[in-house]
Amino acid sequence: MAVTVLLCYVGTVLWSITVSFTSAKTFPNTNFIGLAQYEKLFSTDRWWLSLHNMALFGVIFVIACLVLGFFLAVFIDQKVRGEGILRTIFLYPYAMSFVATGLVWQWMLNPGLGLQEAVRQLGFPNFEFDWIISQDKVMYAIALAAVWQSAGLVMALLLAGLRGVDEEIWKAARIDGIPVWRVYLSIVLPMIAPSIATATVLLSLGVIKVFDVVVAMTGGGPGIASEVPAKFIMDYLFNRANIGLASAASVVLLLTVLALLLPWLYAKNRMERANNKGH
Repeated sequence: MAVTVLLCYVGTVLWSITVSFTSAKTFPNTNFIGLAQYEKLFSTDRWWLSLHNMALFGVIFVIACLVLGFFLAVFIDQKVRGEGILRTIFLYPYAMSFVATGLVWQWMLNPGLGLQEAVRQLGFPNFEFDWIISQDKVMYAIALAAVWQSAGLVMALLLAGLRGVDEEIWKAARIDGIPVWRVYLSIVLPMIAPSIATATVLLSLGVIKVFDVVVAMTGGGPGIASEVPAKFIMDYLFNRANIGLASAASVVLLLTVLALLLPWLYAKNRMERANNKGH
């Protein structure tokens, strides 16, 4: 396994970094050109559009998943009847691949076949829900599908945190007459902060790697309106035969992932050390 990691992960990362400093097109070469590929990358409008789309998608996706997942976790935490069934229903979409999710939502959002047409047939001929073919709204459509799939994961993570809250806290709050919303805001949320941080990091990594759902739903369209960095890389790697530029873009994404992961791992390690010292 150690050899596999070194060859398949570390080795390929180092290879990509090396290629990003060359003039490689269809095939790799050793013609080093310094930072020229990175300069070309950040002077490409399509790359900036992909970054803008990723940022827009990320803000909507992360916030919506955290909010929806939290409310689902609070609902399940009330020990409702059929809790096991409800947990399964809410978590089931996460078990699906993003490709399957994208295809299902592509059909549902198709103006001529999906929700728009269904509502019009119910007697609302002016109803419009054509986000998937609108250049201004297509990223919202993709975010909607992604939130549907991933909110259940957040629910599971936050539910585990909620179940760790001491029941005595709730009893004391009821005795003191503290409103429920205030208990959640001032006491519960800070207590489950590690679970929220974990969910945020996982969702953020999903944002950076988003590819499958975009390809399945829109193929990057209409035009290039839903272009994202991962699709940009795949297009330049396989369709446009520009390995050097694709490698430069992949290195930028790798640095973005590390920028998210390293502070989280550092904070998690410090908390574990503090807990061990406390014991």
